[in-house]
Amino acid sequence: MKPEARGDVWFYHLERSSLDQVLPGLLEKTLQRGWRALVRVRDPALMGMLDERLWTWRDESFLPHGRADDDHSDRQPVLLTAGVGNPNRADALFLVDGAAPDDAADFERCLIIFDGQDTEALARAREQWKSLKQAGAEASYWRQSEEGTWSRAA
Repeated sequence: MKPEARGDVWFYHLERSSLDQVLPGLLEKTLQRGWRALVRVRDPALMGMLDERLWTWRDESFLPHGRADDDHSDRQPVLLTAGVGNPNRADALFLVDGAAPDDAADFERCLIIFDGQDTEALARAREQWKSLKQAGAEASYWRQSEEGTWSRAA
């Protein structure tokens, strides 16, 4: 991350819920702010699973989104990608599956979501925290309560 980071970096430690349970709600809140979102993954298979999940998240609605390899991806309010860049001019960058925060400075907010049950993901998140803090980022750590609500822990 560049030292001149302009936005916040929020770490979401998944302990009680899975990514496909948490991500849609966070994306919905992002859209309610009037922001666009970019969800970056490392594994294209995960991108396919998330694509399906966002269409079926709630019985009464879906989250408008597209994939970077689809036509008109630059128009999508939520864009799923395994690549770099910001093709949909997103305000918020969601990093899942261990995607690197190299360009987090280009966004208003970067959300790093990691599985706390995965020792490799936990170690990677700790290293990212350390690196981002050293680069001057405003980082915060969010933890889920027993009831499922999120609170800032650091």
